[in-house]
Amino acid sequence: MDIVIYVIAFLFGIVIGSFLNVVIFRVPKGEDLASRRSHCMSCGYQLRWFDLIPLFSWIILRGHCRKCHEKISVQYPIVEALNGALYVVILLLCGINVVSVIYCLCASALLALSVIDFRTYIIPIGFNIFILSLGVIRVVCGLLNLDDLFGSIWLYIIGMFAVSVPLGILWFISKGRAIGGGDVKLMGAAGLLLGWKLIILAFVLGCIIGSIIHIVRMKISKAGRVLAMGPYLAAGILIAILFGERLLGWYTGFIGL
Repeated sequence: MDIVIYVIAFLFGIVIGSFLNVVIFRVPKGEDLASRRSHCMSCGYQLRWFDLIPLFSWIILRGHCRKCHEKISVQYPIVEALNGALYVVILLLCGINVVSVIYCLCASALLALSVIDFRTYIIPIGFNIFILSLGVIRVVCGLLNLDDLFGSIWLYIIGMFAVSVPLGILWFISKGRAIGGGDVKLMGAAGLLLGWKLIILAFVLGCIIGSIIHIVRMKISKAGRVLAMGPYLAAGILIAILFGERLLGWYTGFIGL
């Protein structure tokens, strides 16, 4: 039965991933997500239903438009497959429960905002509002005893400010040069969802990952010194969701707490 659930989760994940691709391409341009049908970015061909089957249509068409035969970005299958895989991994590691569903939706938001921020250096406010809403739902579930919050609800409320307030002060002092406003809001929203322990871990992991990867990018692809922190913070948040409790348990045991 669990295998069936994981298969359904993957299929649902790639469907959501298909929508994420629409969000990734249209939101930075200020385009409506629903008013215009999906179309080829090269010739404008209106895609039919059989062109829109997540992951499989791209494979069947061998990554080319059915009409003009121009290449279709590999981003489409990657985002779809990655989102589906994330859903399965979250269910495997966090269990099949209400919180895992919330985490899956958060993972989708993190995936989309990472691609957008990497390209534009902007995290649209809608993503942070969505993640904040998930945090509110998480806390409400705890109040209704629908899940175990692993401690006091206040620890989650504190999490909303544990990282975002110091970053907000840094943003104010540096006038936005040291950290982006979207990054501050992201850590606040995710902090309510994860709690103060995991959001601090997520921030530390994000900084480490960002430092390593960006230094490599500067050496190999000659990337500039300015980096989009969103993707790295998102990676830290995902790692905290999947392995945070284990990492904290290992660390406290290692230092003898």
